[in-house]
Amino acid sequence: MTSIASVTLEVADPAAAERFYAAAFGLGDRLRLRASEAPTSGFRGFTLSLVVAQPADVDALLDAAVQAGATTLKPAAKSLWGYGGVVQAPDGTIWQLASSSKKNTGPATRQVDEFVLLLGVEDVKASKQFYVEHGLAVGKSFGGKYVEFATGDPVKLALYKRRGLAKVAGVSPDGTGSHRLTIAADAGPFTDPDGFAWTTASENASV
Repeated sequence: MTSIASVTLEVADPAAAERFYAAAFGLGDRLRLRASEAPTSGFRGFTLSLVVAQPADVDALLDAAVQAGATTLKPAAKSLWGYGGVVQAPDGTIWQLASSSKKNTGPATRQVDEFVLLLGVEDVKASKQFYVEHGLAVGKSFGGKYVEFATGDPVKLALYKRRGLAKVAGVSPDGTGSHRLTIAADAGPFTDPDGFAWTTASENASV
């Protein structure tokens, strides 16, 4: 099984971003930061999702993120699939915070059960085939709308139509320039059809 070790966000101010993420989410080595001034505007084509056990945990993470400087894109609310909300970090990265449960079963915590990278792609079927050819196994697939790969921990990977992912995030799908994202895994190095860059975990660790 291909394993994704971490994702690297390229940010203008790594020190400020490190303070934000430590205060908001505390993801440790799963999230790395690197200085970059690469031109980018609008939707960068991906979101990061933190899946937790219950609504209270969603609220705890949302509150921590906002207090640390994030902007709320979608307030936390119940939906058909569970409970969740969306925030945008000061560096521009969009984060979905979600639980499949609609009821609390205990005191709130900030424990993250799953860390998921959702890539917004133009052609889900073509990108799915590309990743299968690069050694990733499909876990779930819903035609040309959504694909989830069996990457396991520490970082899970899924593909979504770019326009649909932007709608979920509450932003316009328009955007140009760099994704400002690098994915570190044992499948790399390569660049996918939508311009997302993959590197080997050992290369990324030295950045």
